[in-house]
Amino acid sequence: MRVLVTGSRGYLGRHVVAGLAAAGHEVIPFAGDVRTAEVPLCDGIVHLAALVRIRESFNNPLDYYDVNVTGTLRLLRAGAPRFVLASTAGVYGTPCGPVLAEDHPRVPANPYAATKAAAEDAVAWTAGTGVAGAVLRLFNIAGAGDHDETRLITRACAVAAGRVPALDVYGDGTAVRDFVHVRDAAAAFVLALETAEPGRCEAYNVGATPASVTDVLAAAERVTGREIPVVHHPAHPGETREQRADTGKLRALGWVPRESSLAEIVRDQWAGEV
Repeated sequence: MRVLVTGSRGYLGRHVVAGLAAAGHEVIPFAGDVRTAEVPLCDGIVHLAALVRIRESFNNPLDYYDVNVTGTLRLLRAGAPRFVLASTAGVYGTPCGPVLAEDHPRVPANPYAATKAAAEDAVAWTAGTGVAGAVLRLFNIAGAGDHDETRLITRACAVAAGRVPALDVYGDGTAVRDFVHVRDAAAAFVLALETAEPGRCEAYNVGATPASVTDVLAAAERVTGREIPVVHHPAHPGETREQRADTGKLRALGWVPRESSLAEIVRDQWAGEV
C-alpha cells in the first residue's frame, strides 16, 4: 500500500514509518500543515499529527480544535480508502472502573481529549460512506529515546542521568497507569491499517503493562543502578487511581506487545541516556 503518514518525524511517527516500511508498504511522509498542505493520492492515511499538551489546550482550545479536528476533516476529504487515527485514552475522562474497554463511555475532561473524541467521530461517520477506519486510543507510550520529560518513565531516567533534579510524585505513588513500548504501539498502527474493513470503524486500546508510580521508580532505580530523588506533592483533585487498558480487541487481530515489560521499557529509555 501507498501510505501517507502525518507526524512522521515525531516520536511515534518515526517508529510507525519504520514499521510500515518493514511490512512492505510505500511510505509518504506528510509535509506541511494538515489544515492547508496538499494531500497526495494514497491508499491509506495514518494520522498522527496533533497538538497534544493537556494544560496548553485549556489556554488555547480553539487552536486545538483547529489543528486536531479541522486537520482530520481535511485529510478525510482527501478520499483515501483507509484511515487510521491516533487518539488517546484521555477520551474516557475520569473512568469509574480500573479496566477500560473500548465501549466505555467517552467523557473527555480537557480540550485536547475533546478534540480527539470529535476527530474519532468524524472518522467513524466517514466510515459509513465506505472508508475502512480505525482509531487507536493510546495509553502511555514510552521507551526508545523519548525526549518528552513530562512522561513518567522518561522523566525518571532523566533524573537518574542527573539532567533533572528530582521526580515529582503527586499523591502516595500508588496510582496505576498502563504503559506500552513505542515500537509495540507502532506495530498496532500497521496492523490496524492492514486489517481495517471498508464501511467500518473500529476503536482499539493500545496499552500493555499496568504499573504504579512506585513501580516505575523502583524499576528505574534497578535498571540505572542509581537513586532517584523524589519530591512529594498532594494528589491532583479527581485523579484516577487506576487505569488499565483492556486490549482484547487488538490482541484478537494478532497484536502481541513484544517489548513492553516495565523493565524493557525503562532499559530502552535508559540506553539513550548513557
